[in-house]
Amino acid sequence: MQLSNEEEEYNLSLSKFESMLKTNKVLFFDSEEFEEIILHYLDMGKANLAKKALKLALEQHPKSTGLKLVQVEMLVYDDKLEQAEKLLNELYAIEPTNEEIYIQKANICSKRDQHEKAVELLKIALEYTDDLADVYNLIGMEYLFMDNLEMAKESFIKCLEEDLEDQSALYNVVYCFEFLDQNQEAIDYLKKYIDQNPYSEIAWHQLGRLHYGVKEYESAIRAFDYATLIDDEFLGAFMERAKALERLKKYKEAIESYNRTIELDEPTSYALLRIGKCYEKLGNKVQALKYFNKTVHEDPLLDKGWIAITDFYIRQKNYQKALFFVNKALAIDNQNRLYWKRYASINKQLNLFEEAEFGYRKAVEFGDYELDTWLFWVDILLFLGEFESAIQTLLQASEYFPEENEVEYRLAGLYFMIQDTTKAKFHLSNAMRLNFDNYILIEDLFPVVWARKMVQNYIAKHKK
Repeated sequence: MQLSNEEEEYNLSLSKFESMLKTNKVLFFDSEEFEEIILHYLDMGKANLAKKALKLALEQHPKSTGLKLVQVEMLVYDDKLEQAEKLLNELYAIEPTNEEIYIQKANICSKRDQHEKAVELLKIALEYTDDLADVYNLIGMEYLFMDNLEMAKESFIKCLEEDLEDQSALYNVVYCFEFLDQNQEAIDYLKKYIDQNPYSEIAWHQLGRLHYGVKEYESAIRAFDYATLIDDEFLGAFMERAKALERLKKYKEAIESYNRTIELDEPTSYALLRIGKCYEKLGNKVQALKYFNKTVHEDPLLDKGWIAITDFYIRQKNYQKALFFVNKALAIDNQNRLYWKRYASINKQLNLFEEAEFGYRKAVEFGDYELDTWLFWVDILLFLGEFESAIQTLLQASEYFPEENEVEYRLAGLYFMIQDTTKAKFHLSNAMRLNFDNYILIEDLFPVVWARKMVQNYIAKHKK
């Protein structure tokens, strides 16, 4: 790659400076060279070298405003805000029209959470600067700190009017539109932007993402196609394109697009998993399994991979195999509620009720509060004749589902089973108030209770 003259000079300055540090000889640099050297070290996070360079620079150029402004930046970097402010006031007395002074003052205000004051100072900087884009970008960032996304968006748009190529401003504009739920406006804005800058792969990619967000998958794919034509190694665009193709049930093309992401970089467990799902949709079970296995090999901690394999075998009704894989998953992470729920339902299919009960208990313990989980668990406790445990479990469930007839009917049945008629009637009338027609749950789950005359009468009375 050919370096420009400027870049060559800059690299020469740097190597000249570094060799000077090694030999302890003092060489002369002009003040601009020093500024670039110092900012280079700051960008690299090498604060000590930046400080060394600054010290030498100020010895050689004690009157340079540019270097003193760099010194201010270093002081702000070190959180020495009072010293920085004092130096800025001295510089302001000498050069009241230097935009950098206002930018650094704004920087200090921003650090002190005085964002409105920072914006006022940056607006003064606009009057003196040649680099409007940079200042508009800074104003946009201050508005973001204040959560004023409307004004932030306007500032980033102005920044892009000054400098079409400013990628961070482009990302920020889209972020503001999305945060404000203005997806259609964002799409319109990006189309206008693309008219001016048709080779911006970032803009095409963002446009695709927005179309995807409003379920316009054909338009999304078209935008991602442009992004990948401009940059044929744009991993994110290939990934999003694949997702959109999957939504349109174009599984073969989706697989090609996911495979492209794997060629460009290391295979991600996400891409491998999606390829497996696409093959499963195409009915190619051998390839589907191969990719699900690759997924868990690539990232054993990704629960979606283990769940994909387990669910694959559940759909094939091959419960032994499903159990084998869910056990492998639990060996890696035994606090995952999604694994425990599957462990429970597979054991239930295999008529291993003690294990199934244990699985549902664990699923709830680790945060699965879905209604069906509670009910499956209770129905197994009921089957095992553990009425007291079933009641305790339902009372817990009723905290999450206070107005759920399925919980109330079961409580009624269980209280009848243990001869606590008062509580049984209370829950039965509650249940019938919530959904009368569901009283057949009593008949299904508690045939002994259903056969009682008193219960029949109680239901009949309610019917009237």
